[in-house]
Amino acid sequence: MPDNPAPLPYLIIDFDSTFTQVEGLDELADIALEGSPDREKIVGQIRALTDRGMSGELKFSESLRERLALLPARRAHIGQLVERLRGKVSESIRRNRGFFEQFPGRVYIVSSGFREFIEPVVGEFGIRPEFVLANTFTFDAEDRITGFDAANPLSQDGGKIRQLQLLDLHGPVYALGDGYTDYQIREAGLADRFYAFTENVSRPAVVAQADEVLPSFDEFLYQNKLPMTLSYPKNRIKVLLLENPDPRAAELFRAEGYQVDTVPGGLDEDELVARIEGVSILGIRSKTQVTQRVLDAANRLIGIGAFCIGTNQIDLPACMKKGVAVFNAPFSNTRSVVELALGEIIMLARRIPEKNPKMHAGEWDKSARGAFEIRGKKLGIVGYGNIGSQLSVVAEAVGMQVLYYDVAEKLQLGNATKCRTLDELLEQADVVTLHIDGRPENTHLFGAAQFARMKPGALFLNNARGPVVEVSALADALRSGHLGGAAVDVFPEEPKTNDEGFESELRGLPNVLLTPHIGGSTAEAQRNIAEFVPERMMQYVNTGNTQQSVNFPNIQLPDQQAHRLIHIHHNVPGVLARINHVLAAHSVNILGQYLKTNEHIGYVITDVDRQYGPELIQALREVEHTIKFRVLY
Repeated sequence: MPDNPAPLPYLIIDFDSTFTQVEGLDELADIALEGSPDREKIVGQIRALTDRGMSGELKFSESLRERLALLPARRAHIGQLVERLRGKVSESIRRNRGFFEQFPGRVYIVSSGFREFIEPVVGEFGIRPEFVLANTFTFDAEDRITGFDAANPLSQDGGKIRQLQLLDLHGPVYALGDGYTDYQIREAGLADRFYAFTENVSRPAVVAQADEVLPSFDEFLYQNKLPMTLSYPKNRIKVLLLENPDPRAAELFRAEGYQVDTVPGGLDEDELVARIEGVSILGIRSKTQVTQRVLDAANRLIGIGAFCIGTNQIDLPACMKKGVAVFNAPFSNTRSVVELALGEIIMLARRIPEKNPKMHAGEWDKSARGAFEIRGKKLGIVGYGNIGSQLSVVAEAVGMQVLYYDVAEKLQLGNATKCRTLDELLEQADVVTLHIDGRPENTHLFGAAQFARMKPGALFLNNARGPVVEVSALADALRSGHLGGAAVDVFPEEPKTNDEGFESELRGLPNVLLTPHIGGSTAEAQRNIAEFVPERMMQYVNTGNTQQSVNFPNIQLPDQQAHRLIHIHHNVPGVLARINHVLAAHSVNILGQYLKTNEHIGYVITDVDRQYGPELIQALREVEHTIKFRVLY
């Protein structure tokens, strides 16, 4: 062994559930028992023995012997196993293949698994056979696996300790693994540090003994300032999800390698301030308010995902000025809201909110008084965006005449008629439905004056935002009989959780449908949102793409070919020139550069060659008017 210390410590890496995602013997059993009625039972027994041996509950030699006794495998099965294991190398090991190729002779695979299937897999990473220390199978004359070489130290209790003693390495030694036998190397004084590798499996008894816990190999490289494929370990990116988005959202973030924490309900400002430190991605719905005070406490926040359509609960200008990108789901629950609105129109027109409770109380009230068909009636849509325009099409399909009003110029669909003013719409419509956002100027857009403009007996729907309607004025219009009914799904003040009570002047009023902000709460919509928002967020974090951000300049970037420098700055003249001056001063070759601005910020993305020093990064951070800077690779 070389006597001269090298910059890189010797790395002793386990194979099963560390270098690969799985246990080799478990997979071999699965292959060998294909087609057997006892496959599931025997594979389960082998896996249980593996877990007991790895956690220290069972002596390793007993675990190995009992597993092999259950294993009906042949030499031919090993080739199939190798092919399977090549596809199951741990993701963080796979993406850092270049590290292993860069440091031959410093990485040892020390495993209680078997050389026959380990050597071909790790060999593709530049780890030569002499740096693989593992057990070997024994075979009978018909190539059946009969056991293992009992003289090999790794087949015995304390085998890894004995093997390290025989290696007699000079210099720092770090052990990485998921099992108790990996920790024993450190316990015996043969390793300077033990890292519990938990990317694939986390064993509490092993984690408790570790000097450090590694959710990925990226984390090890990052801690030790070693070359790595990623610019930052994904496991260090913390995600906080509030208000119960569909579980698919947390699943996607975890699959990407991020840390995910969830809170069932919303948080008030004080609670969110207490939780936001260290969070990189915040996911909310409509109840949680992201204020300037919250942003001041957010020391690592990169982006916010609104798992809904509206973003008025987020201080968008403040996020922009802090370099925090915000994404929402503008289309994902459109159909769900449209269907709810159409159902409410029909229910109100037939006075179902009055009839249904009477039936439950045993009262038979068969009467056509006040009930009407919606065919031929005029539907007035206030806000002709994604939801309003789709409702227009659906309502027309069931025979309604559609009027719409929007402050922005919108192309009508089908036979819809545009109204020049809101009053023009209110004076004609039999049903008025709101589909506007919650911007401050829309607060109390509908009050006593607007309800008075509506036709006597007209129906009113609010599935948009609670504050856009003055609830007391709506209640008065209903009590007086001027309005024939209303359906309200959103309220100025809403409970943060399902355990809190709901109070409103609208409770108990005739022909009024009240629903708990469920316009987009269908399985389909929530699943769509839970996939759309994380994808947008991860694209931004991983590549810098801001397409469909609601507060950042939108850029759809090409595939990244090299290192990507992302610079967010106040939109003042000369910043791009200063950035390029810094790059030129450090002789950096620009492969591609992209700039887009809005009234507040500029967003510059520069792809450069990999050859540059840390002084370049510091110089770019110090460019005047910089808000946020990061490097991606």
